[in-house]
Amino acid sequence: MKLICIGRNYAAHIDELKNERPEEPVVFIKPDSAILPKEQDFYIPEFSDDVHYEVEVLVKIKKVGKHIAKQFAHKYYDEIGLGIDFTARDLQAKLKVKGLPWEKAKGFDGAAVIGKWVSKDKFKNVDDINFALYRNGEKVQDGNTSLMLWKIDELIAHVSTYFMLKKGDILFTGTPAGVGKVSPNDYLSGVLEGEQLFEINVR
Repeated sequence: MKLICIGRNYAAHIDELKNERPEEPVVFIKPDSAILPKEQDFYIPEFSDDVHYEVEVLVKIKKVGKHIAKQFAHKYYDEIGLGIDFTARDLQAKLKVKGLPWEKAKGFDGAAVIGKWVSKDKFKNVDDINFALYRNGEKVQDGNTSLMLWKIDELIAHVSTYFMLKKGDILFTGTPAGVGKVSPNDYLSGVLEGEQLFEINVR
């Protein structure tokens, strides 16, 4: 399985990082080894002094598909989740300046948190889902999928043009504004429509 991630999909997040607004979705891949094992703490890697949390709505692909039309994309998933795309921001900045890929800053061990899954049928509209990240009890990110530049079905259609989607693949749909640095002893929790889907201790 693969983790397909979307960058710069919320206008406010683009602004806070002073990035250029893209003309199409920014796509990158995390290896499956980036998944933080269940019940395990997140350890800040020794090669970074500036690891950021980025909470994201996740979509689990349920069947094989390629060149999926937008109007059929809803048939390729039935579970929604919440997770974190941990990013070594200092390392990413160095790589971007040199025009190099981001993988070392985005795909390191433990850089992908995947919480519990919820049936898609629980939501009236997947393009109107509230979610939030709390750090030590304080809300630091507050998002809604209606604010995505490209909605879930558009992302599936776009990504499947380049990569065959397979059962078990996970799509990270981008993060809203409010990203920030994690520190040892932080406690992070993610909430989707009022339900807590993950909790992480930072070491």
